[in-house]
Amino acid sequence: MKVTVERSELLRSLSHVHRVVERRSTIPILANVMIRSENGQLAFKATDLDLEIMEAIPADVASGGVTTVPAHMFYEIVRKLPEGAQVILEGSGDRAVLVIRAGRSRFTLQTLPESDFPDLAAGDMSHEFVLPATDLKRLIDKTQFAISTEETRYYLNGIYLHMAEAGKKPVLRAVATDGHRLAQVELTAPEGASGMPGIIIPRKTVGEVQRLVEDLDGEIKIELSATKIRFTIGAVVLTSKLIDGTFPDYARVIPVGNDKQLEVEKRDFEQAVDRVSTVASERGRAVKLSLSGGKLVLSVINPDSGSATEEIEVGYDADPLDIGFNSRYLLDIAAQIEGDTAVLKLADPGSPTLIQDKDAKGALYVLMPMRV
Repeated sequence: MKVTVERSELLRSLSHVHRVVERRSTIPILANVMIRSENGQLAFKATDLDLEIMEAIPADVASGGVTTVPAHMFYEIVRKLPEGAQVILEGSGDRAVLVIRAGRSRFTLQTLPESDFPDLAAGDMSHEFVLPATDLKRLIDKTQFAISTEETRYYLNGIYLHMAEAGKKPVLRAVATDGHRLAQVELTAPEGASGMPGIIIPRKTVGEVQRLVEDLDGEIKIELSATKIRFTIGAVVLTSKLIDGTFPDYARVIPVGNDKQLEVEKRDFEQAVDRVSTVASERGRAVKLSLSGGKLVLSVINPDSGSATEEIEVGYDADPLDIGFNSRYLLDIAAQIEGDTAVLKLADPGSPTLIQDKDAKGALYVLMPMRV
């Protein structure tokens, strides 16, 4: 193999690919990235056996070949090379090394045979549809914060993507919950999604897709089956196993009869919660909301450090109510509100509260109260 490639192109591609590789893998080949040069392209592939990423970039290929090198070390070498450098990769099959040259720098990396590199065989995908990058980004951004990190409830360690009905219209709905809060976002069902199985996309995959769509316009192709999902994002193809489990019946925890409605300016509310929670204990993080006749008093009492209160004007004309929430969870949800006004539908101090954006449709959040 002998190939010349522009450093910025190489770095951009490796920055996508190397993140999938686990830093502490017990299987040596999984610490490597596979490099293949052919037909004017340099292609990369990395996997952790649950997630596989592939990307190809244009390159000047003098002679083709394929090998594997340590992913994180390769990335760090390229990252530290001078900007604008032309990078020459030269493989020598008999010595099992890859030589990396740029200007006066020369590195030699040990390689492992590509025949050892695993292939995440995706099999046939039963459904295929296209989503604008902005829609996929919104689905992820508005639900990701509620994904559970508790490994014992593994079926909550991802986003549940499925078809549903809203007002007799088919929608593609994303839901995430950790048992304390729930986020649900939906959009008009894309063509080709009808009849798709409900799937749980793992947290790591969600994070990778989120990074890849961050600054992307255009459309993303999504293919899926009951066990795998594949995203084609520009030149990147990301294939992932799905979580093999049953997502709980989330509709049961979404309250429908909450009759006390609070309307509050999102920015004022967010800042007030943030301020009073400064004195909250790390463990409890509880903030108390006291509602009566058009005003909301936020208060925090921490026996170890002190207390804080703040009053803001709100739209509220139901019976007085005192209710407590985890301040961090409250701030996470407030951050998702796109418009100026948040609407909280409450019942009593022990029941879940429904939070919505007054202006934006298709998104709702549920938050369980705390004792205060």
